[in-house]
Amino acid sequence: MSNVVLITGASRGIGAATAIKFAEHGCAVCINYVQNKEAAEQVQSRVESHGVKSIIYQADVSQSKDVESLFENCAKYLGTPNVLVNNAGVIAPQTNLFDLTEQRINSLLTTNVTSTLLCSKQAALIMSELKGGCGGTIVNVSSKASVTGSPNEYIDYAASKGAIDTLTKGMAKELAPHGIRVNGVRPGLIYTEIHKDAGEPDRVDRLQDRIPLGRGGYPEEVAECIFWLASDRSSFTTGELIDVTGGL
Repeated sequence: MSNVVLITGASRGIGAATAIKFAEHGCAVCINYVQNKEAAEQVQSRVESHGVKSIIYQADVSQSKDVESLFENCAKYLGTPNVLVNNAGVIAPQTNLFDLTEQRINSLLTTNVTSTLLCSKQAALIMSELKGGCGGTIVNVSSKASVTGSPNEYIDYAASKGAIDTLTKGMAKELAPHGIRVNGVRPGLIYTEIHKDAGEPDRVDRLQDRIPLGRGGYPEEVAECIFWLASDRSSFTTGELIDVTGGL
């Protein structure tokens, strides 16, 4: 597999765990973040403890100029990335349909969906074997919410992840002739800071009795799946979405 991986939203949670997982396997890692430089630097320190190169790069990946600059700097300092992990995303405090606002909806969709499209486009331009590239893989981080719909909590977030599922299927078929595989993971109740962002930091503990395996999941367990999908071990897999939910 590639030795250069670009991960969006990699300063915490699943993105950070994924950066460390690739580093464990000898890959150079481009760690994208949008605000928390200190957290990104901490991830970089853990990545480089495995003897690989890395960079941290601030970019709002919902903006095309930032995306282009992110990929250019990754190529400049680490080499052309052959793996993209679209992990950047946000959630908003729990609410229902009646209380949704235009600003909240548009902000969430831009961050979660536009970023995935822009980064995937940029990755495809440099990876495409039909355009002189060497092929590659894209892994999109969706959510089990895309299936459940998250009623009375985050239907806008669920809708954005439904879009990611559809994009994964469509891009896999469109990019297959270019030598690019596209897959996705759908995490369930995982111990990350996203629940704090949504106003309920203990949500996993509250709901873990619903999980057949009887516990919440950890970012490292999602990272294992992302790594497999990006690696040559899954060389005949594209257009698939793997649930990492403990059976939920």
